Amino acid sequence: DFSDVGWNDWIVAPPGYYAFFCNGECPYPITKHLNATNHAIVQTVMNSVDPKVPNVCCVPTTLTPISMLYMDEYEKVVLKNYQEMVVEG
Repeated sequence: DFSDVGWNDWIVAPPGYYAFFCNGECPYPITKHLNATNHAIVQTVMNSVDPKVPNVCCVPTTLTPISMLYMDEYEKVVLKNYQEMVVEG
């Protein structure tokens, strides 16, 4: 909620920003349905050999935009689309 951070005096809409996030580990061996990158596959193999190498984790694969109405420095209402702001998957 933008009012929680004091931005509701210049952001007209939406009332808040809900980014969401990905959470979780990708266990070894990584299965196809996890859609892993080559980097994640290599890091997982390295972790299986040396546990000091961090485990791979879930990252967003689909991001969508948000539209915002806000007041600019001239008190004019502006509509702006911000790309890749909300995690969808």
